[in-house]
Amino acid sequence: MRELRSEHGWSQADLAERLDVSRQTVNAIETGKYDPSLPLAFKIARLFGLSIESIFEPAP
Repeated sequence: MRELRSEHGWSQADLAERLDVSRQTVNAIETGKYDPSLPLAFKIARLFGLSIESIFEPAP
């Protein structure tokens, strides 16, 4: 997700505002410390115009 955010020129705060979450949530998702809820994952996918699977990989 970090790469997608960077491609759009958005800071973590910018992305957080677009997703209506905290900047800390964006940071936790990007560092792998937090898996987004399904509604948030759909919101992220919609924002970037991609499928959930192309952004997030399932845990082994």
